[in-house]
Amino acid sequence: MQRIVITGGTGMVGKSLTTHLSGKGYHITILTRKMPESVSNQPGISYALWDINKQQIDQVAIQRADFIIHLAGAGIVDKRWTEQYKKEILESRTNSSKLLVKSLRENDNSVKAVISASAIGIYGIDPAPGPNGFEETDPAAPGFLGDTCVAWEESISPVESLGKRLVKLRLGIVLSNNGGAFVAFKNPVKVGVAGILGSGKQVISWIHIDDLCRMFAEAIKNTEMNGVYNAVAPKPVTNKKLTLGLAQALKGKFFIPLHVPPFVLKAMLGESSVEVLKSTTVSAEKIKTTGFTFLYPSIESALAQLTGKND
Repeated sequence: MQRIVITGGTGMVGKSLTTHLSGKGYHITILTRKMPESVSNQPGISYALWDINKQQIDQVAIQRADFIIHLAGAGIVDKRWTEQYKKEILESRTNSSKLLVKSLRENDNSVKAVISASAIGIYGIDPAPGPNGFEETDPAAPGFLGDTCVAWEESISPVESLGKRLVKLRLGIVLSNNGGAFVAFKNPVKVGVAGILGSGKQVISWIHIDDLCRMFAEAIKNTEMNGVYNAVAPKPVTNKKLTLGLAQALKGKFFIPLHVPPFVLKAMLGESSVEVLKSTTVSAEKIKTTGFTFLYPSIESALAQLTGKND
């Protein structure tokens, strides 16, 4: 049985990915700062300790691993962007990467590949330069998120010099019923309000959680995959279309469309409201060249599955 070490395994993506990969017969070891009080009875899942601040890690877990999936990092929109929290967003990513690199360098191991998360926050604002949107070779945008994503990707890059295959997946907005942006979109709709953010014209480059898990699995087994790939669905959508499509799926005609003005979002979210209102069209062409196919290529198919309306 091949072993996969996952950092950030207790987050929304990490939990879904753990279930997906353990179901495929992999043994999953989740790196955690504190052992859970009640360990899951699900076979093939274990836990190991690490401490990013102290730069300490369970070396045995690394020595026994065949693959590492690196998801760790403080949530981008979990809190207001104070200077202290921006520091945490950056260092939770770069310092965790440095700890992994250090451990791989200092310990004999059989790790074949490292699959690291990044984000499409590295890109700028539309109009994107390519016909299908921002591509992996486009330069990073100036600003906090662009700089953070560059530092994040650079911090894990030294594993290549250790002879490890490295894949970086730049995640779009992940649609899942278990948390994140989709739940934030869905909660107002439950009470009959479709909250359109700003003008609603901004483009959202998204991906269904099931397709994202399948993409990580593909990056593990496909030895031809190297470098950076955008982890987005091939059909981006405007905020307005996503919001109204969700409202129609859940409420039929019984909802009220309501635009949330930019100044209200800024008051609620602070500096991070810029990202909520940013239009970023991102290309999925490169990942498609690997042979990867999407279960949910359109927002209609994704919403149908997520709302249980796909019968």
